[in-house]
Amino acid sequence: MRSVGVEEELLLVHARSGEPLALAGAVLAAADRSAGQPSGDGAPGHAFERELQKEQLEFATKPVTEMGELGDEVTRCRAEAGRHAASAGAVVAALATSPLPARPSLNAGKRYAWLGEQFGLTAQEQLTCGCHVHVSVESDEEGVAVLDRIRPWLSVLTAMSANSPFWQGQDSRYASYRSRVWNRLPSAGPTDVFGSADRYHEQVRAMLDTGVLRDEGMIYFDARLSATYPTVEVRVADVCLEASTPVLLAALVRALVETAAKAWREGDPPSRVSTDLLRLAAWQAGRSGVDGPLLHPETMREASAAEVVQALYAHVREALVESGDDERVREGVAGLLEGGNGARIQRGLLRRHGSLASVVTQCARITSDSRA
Repeated sequence: MRSVGVEEELLLVHARSGEPLALAGAVLAAADRSAGQPSGDGAPGHAFERELQKEQLEFATKPVTEMGELGDEVTRCRAEAGRHAASAGAVVAALATSPLPARPSLNAGKRYAWLGEQFGLTAQEQLTCGCHVHVSVESDEEGVAVLDRIRPWLSVLTAMSANSPFWQGQDSRYASYRSRVWNRLPSAGPTDVFGSADRYHEQVRAMLDTGVLRDEGMIYFDARLSATYPTVEVRVADVCLEASTPVLLAALVRALVETAAKAWREGDPPSRVSTDLLRLAAWQAGRSGVDGPLLHPETMREASAAEVVQALYAHVREALVESGDDERVREGVAGLLEGGNGARIQRGLLRRHGSLASVVTQCARITSDSRA
């Protein structure tokens, strides 16, 4: 059974006003104290890390093989994040962008300073929170074969996870505006078919040799080989409001990886759909979420969100049955299509409560109360 881990980025916000708070340092110091170690010693005994902006907090779950255990990990990490944030005078909200106007502040450190200087306003405005899924692979060769074969399906995950309709106090008219802001970065987005691990690594080296990027961590492909772990890392999702949704995504990503690896072992070639069409599919997913048309991964023609999401489920169902995740995913997909993703929930909260501040505070409650 392939192991799975999830990284989530959370917003730090004021409990009443909903405004983002630049308190990452204080929250991480609280996490250090809780772990019984000196603050800032560089070797955290906990799941939390700083991100680009001081208004963010990141955590990573342990790698597990059972989705129930992964759900427990996500729930535990969110609860711990809430406790550490409270000690610093904030709450956490699983929102992929701030609904309220924000002026983010870059964290200290040479790497973040370099990012701010190199990418200017793009980096300064980059207050976005994603959800990354890691799935173990046996080798770089298998990993790249997987990357080549999951390309057409990644936009569906963006649509399902979409949780960022608001930007700087306005409705963006997108379900995932985070995905649009993120794709301003020069290495972000879909990739061509690589064909082999050697070609993948050659491409990464060539990109780094340009000097535009500082290190391999700035290879922001939609899906990549992790530079740290023996995993494929899928990076297209918004952080999700409900704790159950990243578990649903993780189950689907693991099934995508297993389906792709099996196809590779059996000699089935990857789809040669162009990167240009994949960019259009990603844009449409960010625009529509699950409330409008998407591009079908097998035809690159418009279809309903329900049809496209069900096509993803059908594509990976054999792997889901083998892993024991089929019932969980089938029910999760049905619930998501009926109840909506975070974008639909946020817009519904605005209609009911009448203010973006209330949207944030209600979403903070959902973040702290939801169970996977």
